[in-house]
Amino acid sequence: MMCRCLEVSTSGFYGWVSRRPGPRARANTRVLERIREIHQDSGGVIGAPRMQEDLVDAGEPISLNRVARLMATAGLQGWPRRRNRRFGGKPGTRPEGVTNHLARDFNANEPETKWVTDITEIATLEGKLYLCVVVDLYSKLVVGWAMHHRQDRHMVVRAVQMALWQRQEDGALILHSDRGGQFISGDYQKFLGKHALTCSMSAVGHCADNAACEGFFGLLKRERVYHRNYRTRDEARADLFDYLERFHNPRMRRRVARIDQQFSDVVKPSVETG
Repeated sequence: MMCRCLEVSTSGFYGWVSRRPGPRARANTRVLERIREIHQDSGGVIGAPRMQEDLVDAGEPISLNRVARLMATAGLQGWPRRRNRRFGGKPGTRPEGVTNHLARDFNANEPETKWVTDITEIATLEGKLYLCVVVDLYSKLVVGWAMHHRQDRHMVVRAVQMALWQRQEDGALILHSDRGGQFISGDYQKFLGKHALTCSMSAVGHCADNAACEGFFGLLKRERVYHRNYRTRDEARADLFDYLERFHNPRMRRRVARIDQQFSDVVKPSVETG
């Protein structure tokens, strides 16, 4: 009856039912299984763009449209970005001689030339936990971080100190921040001067001047913090450490390795030809 209603031959219908899936269908089944694994490992927060990056890093050449189509078919999606805005307190006065050297240019052609830093708060049932990070604009790696139950200048200095411990070169380096009291403090400024770091600070009322670091905090909370209810500060510390060192930084290292390889593949033939 179904065949008659759809004007399909009975032999054609049974042939279709018994036919083995084609190469494309088998490939989609295999890729979708890998997508499910990556999505589950990320805690269900990765969307199609970052999923496509992970698949390419794993040696699976695939387009973004195909990934999005497979994820939609399987009912998989990333964690959407929140649209709320939060306004901070009154900004401080920049120390004498400090300007906005970064000027919203968040592109870096080499590592350890441009760093950005900022502080965010993480809510726990025990009280607030503050996290300060230092992000390298070339690799997007969190090269330094520190956590404390008070957002003081000592926490900021510890984060920068951690970044300096991992530093490989001694060239010129810009460290950009907003005008928070911790960053305009004398101890922080002396620490930067002692290590020959060029201090850069945002203009008054221009949060976009430090958009790169704000963007990282948005990613951190969307991919991890908003999925958790931390009972204690220690529980939050452990989970943030896991995100920074086990999830985020390894992904960024693979991303940089892929970009460097692509650049090497382009430059090498040119050099050989020349």
